[in-house]
Amino acid sequence: MTVGRAVTLFAGVVILVSLLLAWQFSPYWLWLTAFVGANLVQSSFTGFCPAAMIFKAMGLKSGGAFA
Repeated sequence: MTVGRAVTLFAGVVILVSLLLAWQFSPYWLWLTAFVGANLVQSSFTGFCPAAMIFKAMGLKSGGAFA
């Protein structure tokens, strides 16, 4: 698995979990969804993604958007 795929997988899982938590417990969990979306937009402009840095440190090979 490459860093780019790991980042998109992680973002998708966090979004789905936050939607489930918002449906089950409180709509305030939607702020987590908004945070993930804002981070994705920010990283598309700047190329900086904290999750990508963590996945690189974990030893995943570079590839995709986060080389």
